[in-house]
Amino acid sequence: MRGPSASRGSYPRGPSPVAPGLPERLGRTAQLLSRLPGVGEKTAQRFALFLATADEGVARELGRALAELRDHVRPCSRCGNIAESAPDEDAFCSVCRDPRRDETLLCVVGRVQDLLAIERSGAMRGRYFVLGRLLSPLEGVGAEELPLDALKERVRADAVAEVLVATPPSVDGEATALLVARELQALGARVTRIASGVPHGGDLEFADQVTLGRAIEGRKSFG
Repeated sequence: MRGPSASRGSYPRGPSPVAPGLPERLGRTAQLLSRLPGVGEKTAQRFALFLATADEGVARELGRALAELRDHVRPCSRCGNIAESAPDEDAFCSVCRDPRRDETLLCVVGRVQDLLAIERSGAMRGRYFVLGRLLSPLEGVGAEELPLDALKERVRADAVAEVLVATPPSVDGEATALLVARELQALGARVTRIASGVPHGGDLEFADQVTLGRAIEGRKSFG
């Protein structure tokens, strides 16, 4: 099984056809830009035209940054988060380098984007492990595609006391959480799941049945 890796996200789309009237190099640039997540054909052409007609320094600086990105930014060797290092050195992210973090608390997430969202909340003072993808039989992602062996070794090596599974509350996320809990059952670590319920400031009448049900099931003492 593979070790932790950065989130792959959705599979890249095929290149869009070059628009009539565009110079070949400009069209090729637009094709490449259209493969980025959330960037359609028209937006890609607008970006390409901007880079071709704006200040020359913008395009050249962007080109240098993109060239250096693959050389210096890659998954953290320890947790799978994004990290920066020299090309010939192991990469370790800022979380793994922070000695103030609680090594006995490990948060398991599906993607780097999820890790960043949790970090923004400021509520997580432990460390992380990025799976890179979620269990999804419909997409051909089985248990053997997840870095479960690396996760179990991390729990053993760090003497982790609690594993917080923070996969999303979707079908794939719940299936992944159950698989992780089952795999870690024999290691002695306490496995917990992030709570889900009514969002802050939300109206109950607009909440779906699953969200309301989990909010009630996860109720706690008050007052």
